[in-house]
Amino acid sequence: MLDWEERRLMVKIAKLYYFEGWTQAQIAKKHNVSRPVISKLLNAAKKEGIVEIYIKDETIHTIDLEQQLEKKFGLKEVIVVSTAGFTQEMAKRQLGKAGASYISKNLKNIKNIGISWGSTLLSLVEEYPYERNAHIRIVPIIGGMGNNYVHLHSNQLAFNLAQKMNTSCMYLYAPAMVESDDLKEMLVHTKDIAMVLEEGRKVDMAVVGIGNPFKDSTLEVMGYLKESDLTSLKKAGAVGNIGSCFFNEVGMEIDHPLNDRFIGLNIEEIKKIPEVIGIVEGSHKLESIEAALVGGCLNVLITDDRTAQALLDN
Repeated sequence: MLDWEERRLMVKIAKLYYFEGWTQAQIAKKHNVSRPVISKLLNAAKKEGIVEIYIKDETIHTIDLEQQLEKKFGLKEVIVVSTAGFTQEMAKRQLGKAGASYISKNLKNIKNIGISWGSTLLSLVEEYPYERNAHIRIVPIIGGMGNNYVHLHSNQLAFNLAQKMNTSCMYLYAPAMVESDDLKEMLVHTKDIAMVLEEGRKVDMAVVGIGNPFKDSTLEVMGYLKESDLTSLKKAGAVGNIGSCFFNEVGMEIDHPLNDRFIGLNIEEIKKIPEVIGIVEGSHKLESIEAALVGGCLNVLITDDRTAQALLDN
């Protein structure tokens, strides 16, 4: 039990430190004691309930989720965006802003950025600020050709992001998926395509989306997947895809004909990139995201708060 004098001293020191903005060194000098004594008294004030510290801000909820996810999956960083009451389009835009901000602030020593494709990455590119990064080159890490959904293709996203950064990009002139193994082999060994794929393997940072082939799949909407493909993918144990490469529940590339016919970096090649940023929203992708995290496909995750909570509860 503290006596009156001890309690009074703790209150006095706490007031100077928390309300008046004094440093511990300044308080120590005033009371003619060492700084560790002040630190000890401040900690004692918390234990005795004299001082209670809490953060009064709605973002504390998302910060807690971020820290728990970083610890659970061993990630470099997690950014959780609150999207309560948002439409799916609004949620993607918020994630795009968060992704653009993260990349813009973490470009030190980055010379090449790989980019995949999809609607969430489109939001990132649209939200990216105009800046000068002429030393950085943007490289598409998956093919994408045709007349439909061109705005989602990696080449278009690479071009638009390069414009925002006032820099250059490469183009991967190949479809995301071809009709046969032979055609793929022929294409990936052509000089231009082989060169871009090799540059993709050497990027310092990559930004990717994660798909669930069975729910709201952009691959299906774009016509790459038929009903028979979905049935065989499920039998083969597919739970998600990065680009057009399908993986199982532990984030390993599955043995499936479709994985032999896509043009781009495969899962194992993506895992070797020093920093892979996954931007993904929607609890319908929960199993896909968790598998990618378990398999070590990502270093950085940017997602919404509902999905983040589900990842922790699952």
